[in-house]
Amino acid sequence: MNRIIVIGTSCSGKTTLASTLAQQLGVTHIELDALHWLPNWVERDNTEFAELVEKAIQTERWVMDGNYSIVRDITWKRADTIIWLNYSFPLVIYRAFSRTIRRTITRERCCGNNVESFRQSFLSRNSILLWVLTTYHKVKTRYSTIFNNPDFAHLKVIVLHTPAKTNEFVQSLNKQTEQQYP
Repeated sequence: MNRIIVIGTSCSGKTTLASTLAQQLGVTHIELDALHWLPNWVERDNTEFAELVEKAIQTERWVMDGNYSIVRDITWKRADTIIWLNYSFPLVIYRAFSRTIRRTITRERCCGNNVESFRQSFLSRNSILLWVLTTYHKVKTRYSTIFNNPDFAHLKVIVLHTPAKTNEFVQSLNKQTEQQYP
């Protein structure tokens, strides 16, 4: 596993897992949200975004998180492993709600140094909660079919259905890393 992409629905924990794996493996963490979003939640131009992603994945080892279809052909062709956080809807919506509350209260920065506001999060059509509600099932269905695409047959796909399984996976990598580099 040299070039890993962590995918899943919004609020499933992609960035957290990717950051943990990158640190554990001693490789670069590429956060697609940070490359995509400009200040004040302005979306970067697709061409510029693709160029930034292309540049970011030129190294031999990295862990990336994100679901942007606009760069999937670039990233998935270069990756060797996909880790799909295929969590249940109740867990994801709970995480979305609790994370959003925390971020609006603490003014925690995310997605390229942006801040989620109460208004944006709860009273807007751009609400992350509304996004999760409307995209959760579409994303799960989409990935089930994408993995059958022959263009991505080279990928090792690891599907994790619960946080406990994700923790087991991370712990198994810890043990492998310790054995390789005592």
